[in-house]
Amino acid sequence: MAELMRDPVLMVGEGWDAYRLLDSGHGRKFEEYGPYRFIRPEPQAMWSPRLPEWNADGEFVPGSDEDGGGRWQYSGEVPEHGWELGWGDEARFTAQCTPFRHLGFFPDMAPVWDWMGEQLAGATDAETMNLFGYTGVGTQALSRFGRVTHVDASKKSVAQARENAALAGLDDRPIRWLVEDAMKYTAREVRRGRRYDGIILDPPKFGRGPDGEVWRLEEGLPGLVSDCRQLLDADSRFLFLTVYAVRMSSLALGGLLEELFAGLPGKIEHGDLAVQEDSLEQANDEQRAGRLLPTAIFARWSNPR
Repeated sequence: MAELMRDPVLMVGEGWDAYRLLDSGHGRKFEEYGPYRFIRPEPQAMWSPRLPEWNADGEFVPGSDEDGGGRWQYSGEVPEHGWELGWGDEARFTAQCTPFRHLGFFPDMAPVWDWMGEQLAGATDAETMNLFGYTGVGTQALSRFGRVTHVDASKKSVAQARENAALAGLDDRPIRWLVEDAMKYTAREVRRGRRYDGIILDPPKFGRGPDGEVWRLEEGLPGLVSDCRQLLDADSRFLFLTVYAVRMSSLALGGLLEELFAGLPGKIEHGDLAVQEDSLEQANDEQRAGRLLPTAIFARWSNPR
């Protein structure tokens, strides 16, 4: 029986060549994406910035409503069609300033990509699925271990994911690219009797499927995770669930997995994703690592082999 670990886990992402969190505070964050620097809103940065100035190439200015609108303002020359970045030797992708304030990938997911690799260590023919796969950096990471099914309701996101995979030279990897509603697709997979070695899902708070299907996290998540559970068995390796921008505890996600995964071995953990500022603070004549900026909550099931 999968055991729920009650103490929360902190998964911390540190900067690498393609990304660094330089500073944060006063509801904003200052980041470096390759050669360019940007300022974006961040409500959880409730403290004060440490750097005296933020010299950025662009800033996302949020709209006056609560629907997530806004626009980019540029003070430097930022390529309109993006620029190439990478994550170690595992993935290549195009970063780009999007209308949704993102830059084409989620750097706080880097420790999750590492964790999935640890769960699949030694596998060469694993069958995994990336639900709400966005632009496919996680899919590239999974493709080292076998076949991957990449699912997203956005035709544009799936097209970008395919372009990113081509950029990384992964055209020969066994990846299925599907423009599908995640709930409908997983339900069909259950009816087909399919199984997977691992599933990662990163559902939005609200969204629409390719045929106008409406997704609301609190309403749809239990059923979706239940279907994902039916696609896993005692020989599967993991499920990883991340949730952003909701008034919800990671313990709630852990409790959901505890109920649904009761018939499987392994363990269930929950906690926060965070990114560490790429700076050192001077305190009491000693230097200590930069602050941690929380970004999301998660729950995960793992079945050590």
